[in-house]
Amino acid sequence: MKEDERQTRSYLMQLFERHGFNPRSDLGQNFLIDLNIIEYVVEHGHIQPNDIVLEVGTGTGGMTTFMAQQAAHVITVEYDRNMHTLAQEATQKYDNITLLNCDALKNKNHMSPIVLDEIAAQLEAHPGSQLKLVANLPYNVATPIISNIVASDLPWNRMVVTIQYELGLKMACKPSSSNYGALSVWLQSQCFVKLLKKLGPTVFWPRPGVDSAIVQLTPNPPLKQKIGDRVFFQDFLRRVFQHRRKLMRSTLVGMYSKQLPKADVDSILLTHGIDKEKVRAEELNILELIELANSFQEQIAQQANG
Repeated sequence: MKEDERQTRSYLMQLFERHGFNPRSDLGQNFLIDLNIIEYVVEHGHIQPNDIVLEVGTGTGGMTTFMAQQAAHVITVEYDRNMHTLAQEATQKYDNITLLNCDALKNKNHMSPIVLDEIAAQLEAHPGSQLKLVANLPYNVATPIISNIVASDLPWNRMVVTIQYELGLKMACKPSSSNYGALSVWLQSQCFVKLLKKLGPTVFWPRPGVDSAIVQLTPNPPLKQKIGDRVFFQDFLRRVFQHRRKLMRSTLVGMYSKQLPKADVDSILLTHGIDKEKVRAEELNILELIELANSFQEQIAQQANG
């Protein structure tokens, strides 16, 4: 990182004071001020000269400029107009940065069309390039940003993000643990999820009230290919984990009461060796849940066509 681009706590405080701005807690504005952590995040992004990097939460542009020195192009998204103004100043000498002043999300289930169009344009402009998400994600959008990219057909090959520590535990946890749920299974059914480092509040300004984590996600194509219908699977997970303490049979009978008779639910569970009197969703591993969802999707399709 170039010396004049090192955005330390004192630098940021002076910058904000000069412009008359204050960080907005409602937007989760907690800026990374530990230069070693910024370099650690970018280093684990493994940014190559032909990569298109997506950053959500530009802030003042400190990490943006660092990544622009390594990538083919950086697309960075900032919702706050004041931060966007500061980032424009910090990045003005780079011609391989696109600054977007918008919400990265259209809604919780879809990325913004503006962001998707820019990604498509840059991928087309750089043949053979791949997409990476490298970002200090605002806490309030971390889950939908990551989930929606995983759900998309974008050619992404790595995500390295700072997020709330508790969320990192949910993403990476194993069956029968308290954090294991729909998000854990959704991500781990398609990605390798690795919690790289736990971060205390002192590496941010202003300091958040919770710990954070640096999490890495990389694609797992062989497992992803086992999912019969990803839209069905995502809905299946969301619904079976809504009542995580209920028995699977009771949950599934309720979920598909209009599509399948109880006998069909029992037959599917029996086929998969699932004890309908004992097993809960949180006890099943990733592959078991994929195969179970596939069976329900196929049985429902048969009923609809028969």
